[in-house]
Order: sequence, then C-alpha cells, then structure tokens
Amino acid sequence: MKPWLSLGALSALLAVAAGAFGAHALGGRIPAERLAIFETGARYHMYHSLGLIAVGMLALIRGTNGNGAGISMSVGIVLFSGSLYALALTGIRALGAVTPLGGVAFMVGWLLLAGMAWK
Repeated sequence: MKPWLSLGALSALLAVAAGAFGAHALGGRIPAERLAIFETGARYHMYHSLGLIAVGMLALIRGTNGNGAGISMSVGIVLFSGSLYALALTGIRALGAVTPLGGVAFMVGWLLLAGMAWK
C-alpha cells in the first residue's frame, strides 16, 4: 500500500536527520552514555523505517493493506525511538519506561509482516 511506502521513506529521512543531529550537534554537549542512547534510537528508527517500506511493498504485491504491521511499526518508532530521543536529550530516566512498549510494538509489527509474507 502506497501510504506505508511513503511513510517509510519519510521516516527514513527523519532517521537520517536524527542520526546526523546526534553525530554533529550532540557530540560533546551531552554525556557519552546519553549520546549512545540517542544513537540506539536513531538506529532502530532506521531499521523500522525500512520495515515500513517492506510492509508497503508486500502489501502491494499481496493486494492487502498491511495496516496491522504498519501501525505496529509506526507506534514502535514513536514509543521506542521517541522515548530514547527524549531520554537522551533531557536525561529524565523515567522516559525509559516507555521504551519496552515500543519494543513490543516492533515485535508485533515484524510478526504481522511475517504473517503477510506467509499467506
């Protein structure tokens, strides 16, 4: 489905921008531990942006909408990567409590994508 392809591509653009921001703007401004957290968020953001593109491509091939997998991966990006970005930028450790929820959404998204591929 084309919306997942577009969202995946735009999300990948944002992941590249986040990675560049982390590498060039945050280096030396936040502690190394928090920079590593930010980089983890950007890395998983990119992985799952590519996952959204895969959802869109498989949805086009299969003639389905891919909404379950796409929504799960999108929610995962917001919760997982978003919470890591916020934690790294603010230092508020409580934000890390949201991260596992994003991880679960990622796993559900990949499981649903596998189901799409299996059918």
